[in-house]
Amino acid sequence: MSRIRHVRGARLATAGIAATTAALLTAALVPAAQAAGRPTPAETLDNAAAALAEHAPSLAPNAAQDTRVRDVVVDGDGARHVRYDRTYRGLPVLGGDFVVHLAPDGDWRGADRATRAPIALPTVTPRLAAPEAADLAANVLRAAEPDELLRKLTARPELVVDALHGAPRLAWRTDAAALDSLGNPVARTVLTDAGTGARIDAWDTVESVSGDGKSLYGGTVPLETTRSGSAYQLKDGTRGGTYTGDAAQQTDLCLLTLCLVRAPSAVFTDSDNHWGTGTAADRASTAVDAQYGTDVTWDYYEDVHGRSGIAGDGKGSFNRVHYGTRYNNAFWDDGCFCMTYGDGDGTTLGPLVSLDVAGHEMSHGVTSSTAALTYSGESGGLNEATSDIFGTLVEFHADNAADAGDYLIGEKVVRSGFGRDALRYMDRPSRDGSSADCWSTSLGDLDVHYSSGVANHFAYLLAEGSGAKTLGGVRHTSSTCDGSTVRGIGRDKLGDIWYRALTVYMTSSTDYAGARTATLGAAEDLYGAGSAEHAAVGAAWSAVNVG
Repeated sequence: MSRIRHVRGARLATAGIAATTAALLTAALVPAAQAAGRPTPAETLDNAAAALAEHAPSLAPNAAQDTRVRDVVVDGDGARHVRYDRTYRGLPVLGGDFVVHLAPDGDWRGADRATRAPIALPTVTPRLAAPEAADLAANVLRAAEPDELLRKLTARPELVVDALHGAPRLAWRTDAAALDSLGNPVARTVLTDAGTGARIDAWDTVESVSGDGKSLYGGTVPLETTRSGSAYQLKDGTRGGTYTGDAAQQTDLCLLTLCLVRAPSAVFTDSDNHWGTGTAADRASTAVDAQYGTDVTWDYYEDVHGRSGIAGDGKGSFNRVHYGTRYNNAFWDDGCFCMTYGDGDGTTLGPLVSLDVAGHEMSHGVTSSTAALTYSGESGGLNEATSDIFGTLVEFHADNAADAGDYLIGEKVVRSGFGRDALRYMDRPSRDGSSADCWSTSLGDLDVHYSSGVANHFAYLLAEGSGAKTLGGVRHTSSTCDGSTVRGIGRDKLGDIWYRALTVYMTSSTDYAGARTATLGAAEDLYGAGSAEHAAVGAAWSAVNVG
């Protein structure tokens, strides 16, 4: 992540921001903008456009490129942070995103951009035809699933400008998806050079971790439901209309923009508004966990960060449970704005509807709506770590004695055949046998679920410090990579710092060095440059070899 240093200057009146952003900005700034003295959405757009034209003309709309607002953050003092996506000659620019920072009076404070490379291509006509790109992506998916007989394989290419991998170039971004031998979805996004046909990058599309109701994992929990005639629906009107439906072991191919068939998700109903029995024999018990996880995740983001819903627009998502056949996974899907949970195979994993898994997966939606960290390399590890961090904080925020907060991920869903007692361990990530505790130059070559270990380790040290302690009835022990002793500043401050870094400073290409810069910037904003919190962030990053 690169930074443009603070510069002050006069504001100019400029146009060119896409009109399609009006609804987003209204949702993002209301009711804050309605308070006396706070900027209105129109003022924010005008100030940001003027600041771009004067201080960063290479980022402002022009004949070749345009911008679109993705998100807006307004601080308590009126300072504003406007996040943009870019297009070049009508094509999406991967790595073209940037954030403009404005003072309360609208003056320029600086910008963070995913790339500083100028976007200028000799042509936007590809040498490689779309069908050829589709075939290459399909072969990549087949190679990634060598032991599976894939069915209904489909690949849909989209022409883009890739500014994430060196000098900007024309590329095909292709979403390839299929059904495996059990009928469960598998998918890869493949980035191909549109001039040479060379593969640039590839990553998994499905981001894995994997009244009242009696749940599988959380005991008896409160639920807000909707009356429908003489029955009740598992639908929460107080949280944007979130609901939970039964996929009935069916699957779909609706991933990102690629939709072929949709698994049914008819909302659960009940006659007396007392849901489930707390056992898997009652299909509603799993639904209770999923709905409760959605409720607690919504409440965490709203209570702690003032964010209303996953996208920050007050709209609810929905859940599908009992998805697929012995499906050992759960995933968030931007395409349907929904959470999907498998039942597990019963030997290694049970139903993947625990609190931390729910918080983890829905936090992928928050990341997608904000920094949009690319799901490969170091940025992919940070994407996964963001979900582990917030999934853990959701679990602590729930304050549920039946599922007490700890720094283990998925400990409720693992079974004896899994071979250990959790999916991941934030205090010492290498306990899972694959994750990294410390940063190294080869970190970006790891699967994102394992390169996330460094940020998870950082987060644990920042919140709890090094050494041994018991949390949620679980013994944790964390050492440092440089032999230092780190004193924690608490979970609340960890969450505040990471959330501000994610929503204000990180971009799609942020790597570990960029994450250090972003979190230091967030700590300085929240607590001051000379604060103990600011120093603790630096110490925790150094303790995992990110300096």
